[in-house]
Amino acid sequence: MTQFKILAAGLLLLGAACAQTPGNPPGTEASRAADRAAGTNISGAYPSQRDGTPGNPPGTQASRAFDRAAGTNTSGAYPGQADGTPGNPPGTAAGRALDRATR
Repeated sequence: MTQFKILAAGLLLLGAACAQTPGNPPGTEASRAADRAAGTNISGAYPSQRDGTPGNPPGTQASRAFDRAAGTNTSGAYPGQADGTPGNPPGTAAGRALDRATR
């Protein structure tokens, strides 16, 4: 009988965890806070922040900031900064600066 109660309680908790109430957006409060801070949509509550949408280019805010600082295209948001393109020779801006300094 105790095993049945434990199983019933587990199923009830699972059902409650899966149910989404109308006033409660997807994800947890922590995942939504992370989404707001990083500009992502891990929680599912911010579909306009998905990568590649018109309001949000590929990558995260952090990876795009890195790309701007390093002259790379890690995020995918700056294809003109990809290695070997006409506007960007092979390597990163930091790597090319190191090459110039150590010649």
